[in-house]
Formats: sequence, structure tokens, C-alpha cells
Amino acid sequence: MNFALIFKFLIENFTREEIDFALIGGFALQAAGVTRTTQDIDLLVLSENSPKIKDMMLKHGYDLLYESKEVLNFTSKNFELGRVDFLLARRKYTLTMLKNAKKEPVFNGKFEVKVLRPEDQIGLKVQASSNNSRRLYRDMADVRMLIETRYPKLDMIQIREYFVLFDREKELDDILREIKDAE
Repeated sequence: MNFALIFKFLIENFTREEIDFALIGGFALQAAGVTRTTQDIDLLVLSENSPKIKDMMLKHGYDLLYESKEVLNFTSKNFELGRVDFLLARRKYTLTMLKNAKKEPVFNGKFEVKVLRPEDQIGLKVQASSNNSRRLYRDMADVRMLIETRYPKLDMIQIREYFVLFDREKELDDILREIKDAE
């Protein structure tokens, strides 16, 4: 997968179509200082842009893998184009996440795109691991690394709210206790 090629394609097309987006997933983690390998590009977009995105991706050789009110997943038979997933912002939390995203350098500074705040990345990881138990260990490892890496600068009230939403505040308390014990 040629991530630079795909980033360029997405940035150019989304800019031309005036589609607001923010980076989430593995590349957003890297922008926050957490290194993890990834096999796709994940973006948060307004749900109202779903038809434009779908049309654009299909016209450029992508196949639609899955579509719902929440997500669009695309892949290409061309290995260079790989996989691109879109989370569709339509509820209070994801709309606020997209609004609060800030431009950050990504891909070794080659591009500058909006990236979700670390707090919001944590919120999405808590949600994803609550919805799919197979993601639990990987997502919570990412959450732990984000908190360890950014702890003094994080809005812990916002992070706690995300954990409370899914009735998982004990997990947050355990993470924070382990971080403090390691100091």
C-alpha cells in the first residue's frame, strides 16, 4: 500500500470537493507520538458527505466493502491503493470530535491534515473495543500508550466521560494507577 499516494489523492479530492475530514486510527496515533503499524487509512467525515465520498472512491477504482449509517469501508484490487475506512460523524460526540480536530504534520511532515485530539482518539478506541471484543487488547494498548505519552497534557475529564459512557471507568482507574505506580 502506498500511503503517500493515497494521502495525496484524498487530500486533493477532499479539498476540491470541500469535504471536511480528520485523520483517525494508526496514523492519528503516530501524530500523537504513539508508533503502531497500520494497514489502512482511517478518516472521520461528516455523514452528509457519504454520497460524495462513495462516488469519488468508486470512480477511482475502489470497491465498497461495507456501508452503514456509521461507516464506509473501501478496498482496491490495486495493492498501491489499499484500504480506506471512513467513520461517519452524525452524533454529538463525533461531530464535536471533527470540529475540534487540529492540523498536524503527518507522514514525516510530508502532509498537514486535521487529526483528532488524543482524547478523542481514546474515546473512539473505547467505543470500538466496547462494540467488538476482538479489538479489546489492541485498542486498550493504544489507549494506554496515548495516556502514558500525553498524560500531563490530556483533558482527563473528557477521557473519563468516554469511559463512563461505556461503563468502563474502572479500566481507566487501573490504567492511571499503573502509570502513577511506574513513576
